[in-house]
Amino acid sequence: MILEYKSAKVFYSVFGTGKPVVLIHGFLENSTMWDNLIEDLSVNNQVICVDLLGHGQSDCLGYVHTMRDFSEAVQAVLNHLNITSFKVVGHSLGGYVALDLAEMNPSAIEGLCLMNSTTKPDNNERISLRNRAIKTAKTHYESLVSMSISNLFYLDNRTTFSKEIGQLKTDALKTPVQGYIGAQEGMKLREDKTEFFNQARFKKMVIAGEKDPVIDFNTIKENATKSASEFVALKGGHMSQIEDLQDLKQALLQFIN
Repeated sequence: MILEYKSAKVFYSVFGTGKPVVLIHGFLENSTMWDNLIEDLSVNNQVICVDLLGHGQSDCLGYVHTMRDFSEAVQAVLNHLNITSFKVVGHSLGGYVALDLAEMNPSAIEGLCLMNSTTKPDNNERISLRNRAIKTAKTHYESLVSMSISNLFYLDNRTTFSKEIGQLKTDALKTPVQGYIGAQEGMKLREDKTEFFNQARFKKMVIAGEKDPVIDFNTIKENATKSASEFVALKGGHMSQIEDLQDLKQALLQFIN
């Protein structure tokens, strides 16, 4: 379904009935990343998936999409559906958006799950990497995206999931360069949400891959302890919905039910 939002079209889909659960995908992904989980998650819940601005079937608003831009678009969908309280699961970039969504309207949040994500902002090294990627995207987008997707997986899993990686690359290349740049610029600007998350009283879960090449596992584990979050350690890398599907499914079912 399509919601007309500001000057953009925002795509969303709804499955099942029950207490609402919002699923927010990561960078270079779209709402189809949840396809292998929706059937189980929607048995007792209303599951809402939203394509973030500049991703999937959603339009761009500009060349900078801040976390607030993303979260306000998601909130617009929820308002349209008359949803006033919900649990939210965010993968990677989706976790940053979920945190901003929760900070914007904390009374609406019944639970927040950070999946392969962090409350911390970019450090200087990460900002430099994003700046180089933005520059490269303007001239060598296909090769940049291909390399980026492969690098999200634990090295030993790249052969095992070669078919899935190929499909991810195909889907990722549907993200326009403008959407790529907008998200990268927005992630550079995001604020530290650690204190907010630590003090929040809603249900909290943190899911991390032991071999995540993007986010340090031990740091995430330590932060989960400090925030009094339930912590789930998975064996793979950054793409838990592929590398650890069954264990992830069980964790998410426990979180939403």
